[in-house]
This record gives sequence, C-alpha cells and structure tokens, in this order.
Amino acid sequence: MKFINLLKKELSELINKQMIFSLIFMLAIFFIMGHVMESATSEIVEEAKSTTLHICNMDDSAFTGEMLDHFKANGNEINLVSAAEDDLASAFKAQKKLKSFVLIPKGFGEAVEKGEKPEVLSVSKVKGAAAFSNMTSGPENTLSAITLYVSQKMADRKGVTKEQLMTIEDPLTVTEHTVVADKSAKVSMDSIVTKLMMQNMILPLIVVILIMMTSQSLIASISNEKIDKTLETLLSTPVSRGSVITAKMLAAAIVALLNAGVMMIGFTSYTTGMMSSMTSDISSGLPKDASESAGAALSTIMSSGDALKQLGLQLGAADYLLIGAQLFITIMICLALSIILGALVNDSKSAQTMILPIVMLVMIPWMITMFTDISSLPTVAKAVIYAIPFTHTFTAMPNLMFGNTTAFWLGFGYQIIVFAVVMFFALKLFKSDKILTISLNLGQKSKFKKSSKTTED
Repeated sequence: MKFINLLKKELSELINKQMIFSLIFMLAIFFIMGHVMESATSEIVEEAKSTTLHICNMDDSAFTGEMLDHFKANGNEINLVSAAEDDLASAFKAQKKLKSFVLIPKGFGEAVEKGEKPEVLSVSKVKGAAAFSNMTSGPENTLSAITLYVSQKMADRKGVTKEQLMTIEDPLTVTEHTVVADKSAKVSMDSIVTKLMMQNMILPLIVVILIMMTSQSLIASISNEKIDKTLETLLSTPVSRGSVITAKMLAAAIVALLNAGVMMIGFTSYTTGMMSSMTSDISSGLPKDASESAGAALSTIMSSGDALKQLGLQLGAADYLLIGAQLFITIMICLALSIILGALVNDSKSAQTMILPIVMLVMIPWMITMFTDISSLPTVAKAVIYAIPFTHTFTAMPNLMFGNTTAFWLGFGYQIIVFAVVMFFALKLFKSDKILTISLNLGQKSKFKKSSKTTED
C-alpha cells in the first residue's frame, strides 16, 4: 500500500496540467500538419490527373492548329497562355494559379514540315523553398502530348504505323520485380523503399523524443529533490529505498508510454494525411496521349501496399507487441541511467548538461541506421555500434520485418542484460548514503585543490 501511495505521488508530480496541455498541443500540431500535407499532396495528385495542357502558342501554322484540335478531340483541355518571348514571367502575372507551361515558338510547324527537329520552351515557376511547393507535372504532361503528336506525324510521312513507332521509341517491355528473402512481387524497388522509409520513420523519431523527454524529466526530478533536501526526507520515511527508486522509474515509464501513444497517434495522422491523396489509382482519368509517364510513376506507389503484404514486410500484432516490449526496456535503461546521472548533479545548471551522455548514445545509432545497414560496416565499427544498447531499438522493426528474428532476440537479450547491470548500480547507489553526498563538479574540485595548494605555500 505504501508503494502504491508512493507511485501516486510520483505520478501526480509528473502528470500535471502543463504536461496534459503539452500533449494536447502536440497532438493538435500533428493533426494540423497531417491536414496540411493532405492538402498539398492532393493538389499534386489532382494536377497529375488533370487533362489540361498549358500552352503558349506563338506559331500560326496549320500544323500547330491541327495539333491543338487533336488534343481537344482526344479529351484534353487547352489553357492558352499569353506571354512575350522577352517576358515569360508575364504569363504567371496574368494567371496567378499557373505553375508551368510550354511555349511553341514561331516556325514550329514549318520546322516539322521540313523534317527538322523543332524547338519548344518549357517554362516553370519557382514558388518557394518548400519541397512540395515546386512539385508539378504540368510541363511533362504537355511536353509528352506534343512529343507524341509530332513523332506520329513524322512517322506517318515515312510510312511508319503508330504501333511500329511505339515499338521503336520503347523497344523493351520492362516488368520490375522486387525480391525479399524467398518471396517476390511485381513492383519496383523504389516504391517499396519509399513505403518502408515512411513506415520506419515513425518509431525512431518517437524513441529519440521519448528518451530525451524522460531523461530530462527524471534527471531534473532527482537533482531538484537532492538540491532542495527533500530526497533526504523521502529516504528517511518507512519505505524501502528499492520501492522509492522503483516508484520513480515506473511513474516515469508510465508517463513515457503515455507520450509514446500520443506521438504514435500524431505521427500516424501526419503520415496518413501525407499519403491519403495518393491512395487512388492516378492513372484513371488520364488522357490517352498525355500524363502517362507521370501517372505510371505515381501509380507504382499505390500498389506498394499490396506488394508489402505479398513480400511479407507487413508486421502483425505480435510483432508490434515485441517492438513495444523492447521500447519499454529501452525506456527503463534510459531511466536507470538518468537516476545515476541525476544523483551526480550539484546544481540546476549542471542538471541540464547531464543529459548529454544519453543524447550521444541515442543520436549515434539513430543517424547511422538512417543512412546505412549496420551489418555492412567493418567488424570493429559494427561491434562498437552494437555495444550501444539503443542501437537494437532502432533495428528492431527492420529485423522483424525482414525475418531477422535471431538478431532481434539477441538485441533484446542484450538490452535486458544492460538494464540489469545499470539497475544494479542505480539500486546500489540509492541504497547507500552516497546518493546524498556524491557529485560531479570538476570546476569546484579544481578550485578546492588550487586553494589548498595556495594555503600550503
């Protein structure tokens, strides 16, 4: 009963109005970001599906007129853009929503009639530095339509049929397959990698944020109680010191898991909003002679969900439970280290810097796993990185996804051993009187030595 009351005390200190407000605020931010990304990707997808061709026609030849009539008959809408060759920016001033267009210069039709290679101008507007602000398939769609029409006309004059022309321009039929272990699927590797990157981006971010938050809060809690002398009072109560440290760690772990749940919901909402506009088949509704390449490129992403299932890269409920268990052990290692580091603090300023060792142990494997496969590194580097317990948290999802269960269990077992060792020293420190006197203040120590030496002289 005393332990339950102690746990309630620790939870009441950690779960306050400020924390609840920050969780609600963080969740709201992610929902807003998700809706913003949904709106941005929706605009890109709608543009890819659009049949509108943006053309600035400066050629009055019959050939160009026939080409535009062909586009209209084929189901395309023609947006005639007005611009001067010496002032291309004027087109965007006249049409505020215009992102790009293709300019057909004078002599275009004449060049085609002579069998020469005609020139067109592809004009695009840069709207900002954001990644999605400049994404457009407008010029590609229009250029594709013009190129296909001109190629067909030139081929007709040489007696080449449309089917023969298509074979000449694209002589190979390439069907992409991706293999994972003993399974394969008819899908491009790029689309699979894109999907995996989206999925594996969530857990590492949650781990990094959680470790930093929980470490900082527990180090601050221990150091403040030590500085304010309330820790001495707490340890003198008729409760075992093991119960005190367990209550502190369990309360911090509960709060960490609460934060993890909120962040998981928030990140899921964000990524869902970013990809939701791409769940429909973009190739539907595309005109026959335009946007085929853009539609095909985006439609491969759409089929990657089924391909992941076929390749066995989708995790089940049991896998997520294992990942959750490993995340819990990771948090407990972090908390045990935080208790030791918090006990070394002498003032509030040093409490803020004590989190640096934990941050470094987290950032190193996080950055490495983002850019490379640890198993491909040299033996020495691999051993050093695997010795960091947090590394196995970042590799947990890929290991389970790709069937490397042995590597997962070895990492999980190693983390349990590390937790037991760190917890042993934390308990040993907490059960001794050193918890009240130990400190790490090199500056004060050096000053003391210096003053002692001056006195002797």
